[in-house]
Amino acid sequence: MERVVGLRERKKEATRQAVHEAALRLTVEHGFDQLTVEAVADAAGISRRTFSNYFAGKEDALLHGEEQQTRELVRAVRERPAEEAAWTALRAAMTQFAERVAPPEREWAVRTRLAMRHPSLLARQLANHAALEGDLAEAVAARRAPVRPLVLAAAFLSSLRIAMRMWIEEDLAREPIEVIDEILDEMGRSFA
Repeated sequence: MERVVGLRERKKEATRQAVHEAALRLTVEHGFDQLTVEAVADAAGISRRTFSNYFAGKEDALLHGEEQQTRELVRAVRERPAEEAAWTALRAAMTQFAERVAPPEREWAVRTRLAMRHPSLLARQLANHAALEGDLAEAVAARRAPVRPLVLAAAFLSSLRIAMRMWIEEDLAREPIEVIDEILDEMGRSFA
């Protein structure tokens, strides 16, 4: 029975991923303002109703990859040794995450640029980040930290957001992890 449930979940995730990739591709080809749920559903080979079973709107479909990555980051923080200080665990988890996941740089760049230009997408991304703040704060709550866990989590995520923006503004001249490390080092001096 578990095998059937596992297969079902894998199929659902494959559908989510296909919808996400279709949304990203269509956005690159036609622009976010021209993107419709119907076009994404057609490109992914599903009905509009099926799309609605997976995503609330085009913003959610576009940000699905980012949500998957954030879940992986939270998992990496939780797996860090319990004796690590909170900021150290966050930094180490980010490094580990970057090595394990190695997200496509093009997709990061597209999402970051889109969020910078489209208020509805930025609003959805910020809502996702607010939820992630809570998850990260919970993940570091039992660790040593000079500030409250929620403040630390918010500072960490703000640092990541700023790093991604700088990476875009530098026209992708460096690896994203280089910019992230630079900003996290700078922020970390405040928590040392």
